[in-house]
Amino acid sequence: MLTTLDQIQPGGSCRIAKVTYADLLGARLMNMGVYPGSMLRVVRNAPLRDPMEVEVNDIYLSLRREEARFIEVICA
Repeated sequence: MLTTLDQIQPGGSCRIAKVTYADLLGARLMNMGVYPGSMLRVVRNAPLRDPMEVEVNDIYLSLRREEARFIEVICA
């Protein structure tokens, strides 16, 4: 099932299908391992649901939901 990362609940795991960032943020995410084919897990949400913490390649990242909308994922 193809969806965006901001829709995944804490504890959910998925594979990155597409990253649509084209600016400096996209390059920075790619350098941290956020690229198509990588597995990621949503660890938790902040109390007001923004930002969200994700684990990619043993790296923990905090992403704003508006940034997570540009990452398409496939859930198992």
